[in-house]
Amino acid sequence: MSAPFRCAVECEARDEPMAGTASTVRSWLLLEHPGPWGVHALRDARLPGGVGEELRREARRRNVRVLLIRRPGGGGGGSTTCFAIRSGPEEPWIERIELARFENASAIDLERLGRGERLGRGERHVGPLFLVCTHGRHDPCCAERGRPLAETLSSTYPRETWESSHVGGDRFAGNLLAFPHGLYFGRVEPVEGPAIVRAYLEGRLDLEHLRGRSCRTMPVQAAEHALRERERLDRIDDVELEDAGRSTAGYVARFRTAAGRFEVVVAREDGPEPVRLTCRSDHDEPLPVYRTLAIERLG
Repeated sequence: MSAPFRCAVECEARDEPMAGTASTVRSWLLLEHPGPWGVHALRDARLPGGVGEELRREARRRNVRVLLIRRPGGGGGGSTTCFAIRSGPEEPWIERIELARFENASAIDLERLGRGERLGRGERHVGPLFLVCTHGRHDPCCAERGRPLAETLSSTYPRETWESSHVGGDRFAGNLLAFPHGLYFGRVEPVEGPAIVRAYLEGRLDLEHLRGRSCRTMPVQAAEHALRERERLDRIDDVELEDAGRSTAGYVARFRTAAGRFEVVVAREDGPEPVRLTCRSDHDEPLPVYRTLAIERLG
């Protein structure tokens, strides 16, 4: 009997590049819920009072990403911990709100959060948050690779570590998100997680596992990654985006860095052949890949 298809195993075997694969999200709402989450968390998690569908509709209108979170190994009190996050491109921030009941999440001003404004309902959260996608009902790779990573991280960083529902990019499991900057790291083994977190706490990025920063579009993520690798710029604040757009060749991004100003041109191409991008997919799809065409110093 053959082993079941696993998208993360296939992705790793073909050595698929991860740069430029982070979901583009600037505003986030994280809501504590112990689960189970079902396939689609806000629809299937049996949230009280129809609040899940209400949040799903409003979040889509306001460009806010809503994730359900829980502590590794379970636990939690009677209230619902909530985090409102703006991950950029301006200075990122986190606010923490304690809700007496989960239903009260429907009163959170997602329009304001979507504009990048602080809600002012809770307290400013000082320090990072680390999310590991463990949403196994959405994709088994997330549970099989995510849960061991979450358990390892929580043993060292128990206050900062949470499991989360689907974050995007199942095939790159284990997926780790670092807030407030909204940085995606992929193919993170449990033994590698603490080192990636330590580097982040020191203001540095593990470029080997970095997928991108969520406040950037995917082409800009890919361009920034190429520049960071070539110039060996691994500090979070080493690279600042000036502007970005399309050209006849592809996508152009200009950056101000610790090493000077640069223009990077990347092209989005399809991989050599269509593949199954997730474990739940029932058909092959084109594999998006970004290729660096030029990196030019501007002065």
